[in-house]
Amino acid sequence: MSTIAETAHKGQARRRVRIDGWRWGGRIFLLFMLLYTALPMIWMLITSIKSGFAAMQFPPQWWPDQPTLASYQKLLDPQNSVGQDFLRFFWNSLFVSMATTILSVIVAVPAAYAFSRFTFLGRNFLFFAVLLRNMFPAVIFLVPLFILMRAIGLVNTHGSLILTYLTFGLPLAIWLLKGFYDNIPVQLEQAARIDGATRFQAFVLIVMPLSAPGIIATAIYSFIGAWNEYIYAYTFLSKNEQLTLPVGIQRFFSENTTDFPGLMAASFMMSVPVVVLFLVLQRYFVRALTEGAVKH
Repeated sequence: MSTIAETAHKGQARRRVRIDGWRWGGRIFLLFMLLYTALPMIWMLITSIKSGFAAMQFPPQWWPDQPTLASYQKLLDPQNSVGQDFLRFFWNSLFVSMATTILSVIVAVPAAYAFSRFTFLGRNFLFFAVLLRNMFPAVIFLVPLFILMRAIGLVNTHGSLILTYLTFGLPLAIWLLKGFYDNIPVQLEQAARIDGATRFQAFVLIVMPLSAPGIIATAIYSFIGAWNEYIYAYTFLSKNEQLTLPVGIQRFFSENTTDFPGLMAASFMMSVPVVVLFLVLQRYFVRALTEGAVKH
């Protein structure tokens, strides 16, 4: 009996060692991914507090001898041309991203609910056709959309970007919310209908509060996509007062020289709203992805 017990104990010990090995391997992998994603941000921040001469030194100066916030002061000072342009680009990006986000939620929420709750002719075909656009690279639609926007007079307006970003963001938003609505028991709506609520009231009072994580995840996805987009903003906009940040920061490049500290400061400030938004709302984003992907 003692031999059997010792053998079982050794087997359990080997299993614990194997499990601990996988656990430590996962921790090392996560640490590597954290460094892989964080180091570019750290180097961007360090470069932004260097002088122009220190940023061009080779071998590179890992930490500046005299850190300076001159690049940030120049960007946030509305009294100089660089600050005026940067603040204008920032507010343009914020307006386009917020408008895209609000319209994406307004359209995606009822569309996803209809696909989840109603049965109608061509439902499955339309649902999968929604994702058809995602099968192709965005650049394929560049010329046709430019011709369309020029025909309806939206070139050099923010409306062209908002419509384009809606076209690209809605498919995944609808797909994500539809999976989320599928996991909300329809019996909750039926109980509200029995108590005298209309379908719309049941949707607003019962379904929407329960689907808040999915709606927030959709909003995050739409905002990030619109905030970071470059190709269509570069093609549709040519007036300086209409440019968004991804296009506007190329003003730091010139024919003879490049203001690397200013460019890194602008890039860092451009990344801050997205990082803060995701850190604040990440628990809703993860919950929406997990609940929308698993059928209860």
